[in-house]
Amino acid sequence: MEQTIQDVVVFFNDFLWSKLLIILLVVCGVYFTTKTRFMQFRMIGDMVKVLKEPKSKVPGIISPFQAFCISMAARVGTGNITGIALAIALGGPGAVFWMWIIAMIGSASSFVESTLAQIYKIKDNGGFRGGPAYYMERGLGKRWMGVLFAILITLSFGLVFNAVQSNTITVAFQNSFGTDRLTVGIIMAVVFAGIIMGGVKRIAKASEYIVVVLAVLYIGVAVFIVLVNITEVPAIIALIVKNAFGMEQMAGGTLGAALMNGVKRGLFSNEAGMGSAPNAAATADTSHPVKQGLIQAFGVLTDTLVICTSTAMIILLSGVYQGSDLGGIELTQAALSVHIGSWASGFLAVMVFLFAFSTLIGNYYYGETNIEFIKSSRVWLWVYRIAVISMVLFGAISKVQLVWDLADLFMGLMVVVNLIAILMLSKVTFEALKDYKRQKSEGRDPVFTRDRIHIPGEIECWESEEAVMGNKKLDATG
Repeated sequence: MEQTIQDVVVFFNDFLWSKLLIILLVVCGVYFTTKTRFMQFRMIGDMVKVLKEPKSKVPGIISPFQAFCISMAARVGTGNITGIALAIALGGPGAVFWMWIIAMIGSASSFVESTLAQIYKIKDNGGFRGGPAYYMERGLGKRWMGVLFAILITLSFGLVFNAVQSNTITVAFQNSFGTDRLTVGIIMAVVFAGIIMGGVKRIAKASEYIVVVLAVLYIGVAVFIVLVNITEVPAIIALIVKNAFGMEQMAGGTLGAALMNGVKRGLFSNEAGMGSAPNAAATADTSHPVKQGLIQAFGVLTDTLVICTSTAMIILLSGVYQGSDLGGIELTQAALSVHIGSWASGFLAVMVFLFAFSTLIGNYYYGETNIEFIKSSRVWLWVYRIAVISMVLFGAISKVQLVWDLADLFMGLMVVVNLIAILMLSKVTFEALKDYKRQKSEGRDPVFTRDRIHIPGEIECWESEEAVMGNKKLDATG
């Protein structure tokens, strides 16, 4: 039965990933990049600046940095360690090059979708909530499309992707310490349940600490390894580029594998255009939607060009990927052991636990906010929570390949639905970006109002210019 399911999933994945998605992602990414005048390269300074905006004094409001951390908690996970190892194992060093390309053009897609999420967000118990399902309903007037997306993201992120994270954790611990996978899964499920019961504020706080500490520690290890092997780095970069375009790869039929695996694993890691990060972007309290778009675009670049590249360098500098049948976390563990000794396997197992655990938190929130979109019900929310915890346990003991194949299928379907929506609404983002730049050129800190640009559909959280000026007069006289 399991084999039959896997065969069906593989069939659909081949169509999605070898044809449809690569074309869609590249075409949309290039279109958004040109229409925004290469904002992901020109506006790096703005991205860093808006990341430092102060937290709102209103209790319970999520700051721009906390929203960034929720999305990075979902991005920075096993995709950065296991996914990159799989890409190299299946597609060779050339897969890393295509991973870079999809991140650079995909950053513009992330900007578009996250800005839209901010524009069409709604109020939620003193905070905000939003994402693709919300801009599909409110911006396009297509609730059915929003419900379809909400179902796909809940199944993929809340359930299947969390099984992927759990699977990677238990395999890493079993390889390093010989621990029983079910036992580790139970412990993880208990701790995870304690966090998700606390709501989005507890999720944001946990993400804020875990992501920052982990990213700095992991990048630090990678930088150390690169510095020790600095003379070999130019040859590794040349190897990546050569394998991405080389005649040997073309003749051997592995060029397509490098392209497909680079795009697939790169997207799984950075989530650009997938429609996941906008759910976190919508929670932030910011003066202009473009600011959160810039932050999420920066997240894509950070995830792939820094963290994923760190893993790629660790593996390629070790040489263990050559002639090896290792894949996933085992390959990264073996590579680290070459560089810093046998203790590295245990070190990485602990790192993977924390990386993947942060992703469990972010993934859970994406499902929760979309459950609320479909039907605001405590019963359904509790059903979802129980299902997520069950999938964490399932992933702890299941086979690796089926879990990853299911993740690829649901991820692919999500991307198709979301890209169609953001293409249809992209003009709103382009106009918002022009408004942001116009205010910046006037020396102002950009502030958005609903009548500054033409916005189709329903807007709940942005006031008119007249209302904002009226509030300022009241504050001045009060």
